[in-house]
Amino acid sequence: MKNRWLIAASAVGIHISIGSVYAWSNFTNPLIEQFGWTTSQVQLTFSIAILFLGLSAAFLGHFVEKYGPRKAGILAAVCFGTGVIGSGFAVSASSLPLLYLFYGVLGGIGLGVGYIAPVSTLVKWFPDRRGLATGLAIMGFGFAAAISSPIMEALITSVGLQNTFYILGFSYLVIMILSSLYLEKPEEGWAPPGFIEKMKSGKVEQKQDLAQLTANEAVKTKRFYYLWFMLFINVTCGIAILSAAKPLAIDSIGMTTIQAAALVGVLGIFNGAGRLGWAAISDYIGRQNTYTAFFVIQILLFALLPSTTNAILFQVMLAIIYTCYGGGFSSIPAYIADIFGTKQLGAIHGYILTAWSAAGLAGPMFAAWMKDTTGSYESSLIFFAGLFVIALVISILIRFDIKKVRLESERKIFEPTKKVISN
Repeated sequence: MKNRWLIAASAVGIHISIGSVYAWSNFTNPLIEQFGWTTSQVQLTFSIAILFLGLSAAFLGHFVEKYGPRKAGILAAVCFGTGVIGSGFAVSASSLPLLYLFYGVLGGIGLGVGYIAPVSTLVKWFPDRRGLATGLAIMGFGFAAAISSPIMEALITSVGLQNTFYILGFSYLVIMILSSLYLEKPEEGWAPPGFIEKMKSGKVEQKQDLAQLTANEAVKTKRFYYLWFMLFINVTCGIAILSAAKPLAIDSIGMTTIQAAALVGVLGIFNGAGRLGWAAISDYIGRQNTYTAFFVIQILLFALLPSTTNAILFQVMLAIIYTCYGGGFSSIPAYIADIFGTKQLGAIHGYILTAWSAAGLAGPMFAAWMKDTTGSYESSLIFFAGLFVIALVISILIRFDIKKVRLESERKIFEPTKKVISN
């Protein structure tokens, strides 16, 4: 029997590798300087990668369920590793279309499969701490940029852009394949030592999953779309604040460019910490309460940010927003397992992640449009506060839907018993 903590470590290995996509900005200026491409042309590479992350997670979720986490992880390693290596060839050929193809399309496919494969497996290995388990892996994705950025900078300076892609690509390929080889689903009905005894004695209360649905059954329910829109709003507003944090710090509270850049780097730590912290907290307060807390907190913070001029308060508020942004990603797999079961968790998670792709396009574009139209980011923050009000309403509606489904399932259980008694 494999060690579930080593399974978690393997998941972190995959997520730290693919999470380096968030450090793409390290390549922006070197590519512009070397080839004379525009910022928009270079940034489109990142947008394509995030788009294909969502698409591949949706369309290849069934592949993860059918062939298991090991084969899915190896597929992700080959796609992402080859995509980064191929980016080196694109640089040597001075070809922007090849860069889009390798890093954007192929790398993006590796991102999507690599994101969902270990997460769906971890939930099954940690029936007692679902939130903590998914938080561990997705924390790796959040912290990856902080780990990758200095390495990328050092490599670009010492060996050049082309060789940097080659070195990173081969490194990711090796790390992800080695991590994938240890991934494996637990046996049906497996539980950690002593867990079943604690349940029987009443020391641990294990709530039953609301249902065990396939992905195709899940998409026919209201609660699937409730989850989708909650994640979409949380990510849309979060990504918008990520893209606007630096100019917002400069314009609103008068930070220097260097101070604002340092702030963005520090806030990345809160993004990663929020992924683990909120997911672990959700094991104790429940996923429903966790998401409601996200929205209540962010309604207040987004509404107050435009009028905040105190530098320390401004930074604290941004840090809390970043934890909620990261926590939304890490809490969603456990939420899915709670209400749809683990039968096809990877496939359902893949479908839900299309909200990420949509938000990745909508958030920054809207924030930039508001800046161009009004001359500042403040007006977009008020709009996002309004979006969180909608998300809060949805988080309440999903509670009623879950309660209704639970009552119906309990009724079905008790009805045969009543018939036997009456007969």
